Amino acid sequence: MITALAGGVGAARFLTGLIEFVDQEDLVVVVNTGDDVEFFGLHVSPDVDIVTYTLAGLVNDETGWGVRGDTFECLGMLKRFGEVDWFNLGDRDFATSILRTKLLRAGFSLSQISAKVSHDLGLRVKILPMTDDRFSTFVQTPFGVVSFEEYLVKWAAQDVVLGVNFVGMDAARPAVGVVESILASERVILCPSNPIVSIGSILSVAGIRESLRRSGARKVAVSPIVAGAPVKGPADKLLRGLGVEVSAFGVAQLYADFLDVYIIDSMDAAEKGRIEQLGVKVVVVDTLMKNLAVKTALAKAALEA
Repeated sequence: MITALAGGVGAARFLTGLIEFVDQEDLVVVVNTGDDVEFFGLHVSPDVDIVTYTLAGLVNDETGWGVRGDTFECLGMLKRFGEVDWFNLGDRDFATSILRTKLLRAGFSLSQISAKVSHDLGLRVKILPMTDDRFSTFVQTPFGVVSFEEYLVKWAAQDVVLGVNFVGMDAARPAVGVVESILASERVILCPSNPIVSIGSILSVAGIRESLRRSGARKVAVSPIVAGAPVKGPADKLLRGLGVEVSAFGVAQLYADFLDVYIIDSMDAAEKGRIEQLGVKVVVVDTLMKNLAVKTALAKAALEA
């Protein structure tokens, strides 16, 4: 069994390479839910949906999120009514969130709903929310505290980050199957996702980091930072705001207490010696997933590391 810890777009792209080598039934993907947000009364799970749509072959490849060929008639009508429109939710995306909200109100958990959606979309991969409990990521800026999705989408991640709050962290428990899969796996892979608000939020849930320390699995991470900058998203602002060096080394420090192998890009080859002083083996390959060939080569390196 392979367990992957995942955020959104970067993780989803990496996972498309991974399933070229791993049978779907042998793969468990634990996904960040700190980005979950209520939009027009609906429970939206952006990272869970990105991973699900991507593995199901439905994702909009140009954006990395949403459904390919989706329309925005519902959002357009809401605009006519004067409603806010900063979050681009397509009509088919609305359908997923309507179903999720309906089932939550009927007493189903996020895990049960994720299992139904992925099954109905033809997947055999087990996609698990990191927790079934309420968990929200907020970003502190000079202009106030906002949800991470507002910071990322509404404000285009322009503001300086002063801190990050995980609201609900103290009460949240891992979803059923998360710790069990980590302990039972031969390999755990940390996808190239934001180390603060994607992987970091998963690790903040009680018991998950400890299970990684206890697990006999080979723990492998792919750096989301290349040549001192994130491949996608505002990881640099978040790392800098928390006093972490914006580099492959800086991210390695966040994972060093449980990590066995760290995969970095060839542009960061000079960091190899410094990272290995943390007690982590380093593998240097091309990590910029420009096409399927690179994705599969990166996934193969993670499996063979």
